[in-house]
Amino acid sequence: MRLGKYLAQAGVASRRGAEQLVFDGRVSIAGATVRDPARDVDDDSAVALDGEPLVIGRRREVVYAVNKPKGVVSTASDPQRRPTVVALITTEERLYPVGRLDIDTTGLMLLTNDGELANVLTHPRYGVSKTYVVTVANGPVRPSRLRDLADGVVLDDGPTAPAKVRKLAPDRFELIIREGRKRQVRRMTEAIGHRVKALERVAIGPLRLERLADGGHRRLRHDEVEALRAAARRD
Repeated sequence: MRLGKYLAQAGVASRRGAEQLVFDGRVSIAGATVRDPARDVDDDSAVALDGEPLVIGRRREVVYAVNKPKGVVSTASDPQRRPTVVALITTEERLYPVGRLDIDTTGLMLLTNDGELANVLTHPRYGVSKTYVVTVANGPVRPSRLRDLADGVVLDDGPTAPAKVRKLAPDRFELIIREGRKRQVRRMTEAIGHRVKALERVAIGPLRLERLADGGHRRLRHDEVEALRAAARRD
């Protein structure tokens, strides 16, 4: 098995994240640092991350839903010592975020040690839907502006794909997208002439935030995890 895939299956990061760990020199084999994610390894290769041995067979796959509060960064660690989404959960498992929300965005995030699941939920080829509730500071939002979002708007990194839009109030709407560009929802909203006052992600594929408390978390049931996998296969 290639080293990058081994790390992902060991639950330390997504496939792309695992490759970056190798490039950064944080992975060793039998005590020697390696920088080739295509290196062949198995459970007898003595693979370690930051000096900690990794064995696929010893890991249990878990997925948590988290309601990320404003002011929390969606990374496993932060050099500026800001609170992280990973710190919201106390567990012996090594968890990492599936995708990101910017520091001012709240709502549903997933934390897991399942690298394969993280990959299908974040890779553009699978296009798993993400649902947001957007509140603007300079409402109301005209119907024509919402239609622009639905048709796709032009951003500085190219046009967006068509989206699903539903008006909730004069200054609030629901937006469902299948892309994952940096700050995409905020930039789309600015492109139609409105400034975002509040942004919350309320669903990832079939999984909804529902009544999870601010800063709260819960472990997903097996059927919920399988529904996420199925959503990626359908799309």
